[in-house]
Amino acid sequence: MANLKEIRNRITSVSSTMQITSAMKMVSAAKLKKAQDAITAMRPYADKLTELLQNLSATLDVDSESEFSTQREVKKVLLVVITSNRGLAGAFNSNIVKEVNMLASKKYANQEVSYMAIGKKGNDAFKKTTRVVANSSEVYDDLTFDNVAEIAEMLMEKFVAGEFDKIEIVYNKFKNAATQQVMTEQFLPIVPVEGSVNTNADYIFEPAKVEIVEQLIPKSLKTQLYKSVRDSFASEHGARMTAMHKATDNATELRDQLKLTYNKARQAAITNEILEIVGGAEALNN
Repeated sequence: MANLKEIRNRITSVSSTMQITSAMKMVSAAKLKKAQDAITAMRPYADKLTELLQNLSATLDVDSESEFSTQREVKKVLLVVITSNRGLAGAFNSNIVKEVNMLASKKYANQEVSYMAIGKKGNDAFKKTTRVVANSSEVYDDLTFDNVAEIAEMLMEKFVAGEFDKIEIVYNKFKNAATQQVMTEQFLPIVPVEGSVNTNADYIFEPAKVEIVEQLIPKSLKTQLYKSVRDSFASEHGARMTAMHKATDNATELRDQLKLTYNKARQAAITNEILEIVGGAEALNN
C-alpha cells in the first residue's frame, strides 16, 4: 500500500485535474450555446437557397453549361478535412481522420488524393505523410461567412482550372451536445438533384434564368462550405463539453477512491502506532 504522502499527492493532483476539466466543460457549454444558435439559424437559409437553386435548375438545362458541373474522369481528388484547432474533445477529430483515411484507401485507392485542412488537428494528421495543398486553420480565429467564402472561391478556382476532378468535404454534423455525425459531401462537381423538386413554383425572373442560376451556384457552394464549418464548430464544443463532463466525473470518482484509500491507510498507521505503544508498555512492565 502506498504511503500517506504519496496518496495525498495523488489526491491533490486529481483534484487539480478535476478543477481544470470542470472549468473547460463550463467554457465549452457557453461557447456551444452561441455556436448552436448560429448553425440552427443558418440551416433554414441554406436549405431554402438549395431548394431555390433546385427549382430553377429543374426548369432550365444549365447544369451542362456550368463550369462547376463539368463531369471529368476522376483522377485527382481533393478531400477537405474539417477538424478543430484544439484537442480534448473525445473522438471528435479522430473520427474525421479515420473517415478520411478510409476514403483514401478504399473509395479513392486508384486516384491521386490530396488534402486541404481546415483545423490544425487535420493538418497535423496528414502533413507528414501525405499531400496537404492548403491549411486554413486560421479561419477559426474569425469565423465569418466572408472568410469561409474565400476558401470556397479557392476550391472553385482549383476545380475550374482542372487541378482536381472531384472535391469532397468531410466534417462532423451537429445533432446535439452528445451526438456528432461524420458526413462526407460532394462539393464539386455539382451533382444532379435526386428526387422530385417543385417545378411548378411561380417565379418572376429578373434578369434571365441563366444569369440567376450562374450567380446562385457560387453562392450556394460558399453557403454549403460555411454550413459545414459551422456544423463542425458547434460539434467541437459539444464533443468537448461531453468529454470534459465525463473526465470530471471520472476524476471525482478517482478522488473519492483515493480518499477512501487514504483513510484506510491512515487508520492502519494509527493502529500500528497504538500496537507499538501497547507492546512497548507491556515490555516495560515485564
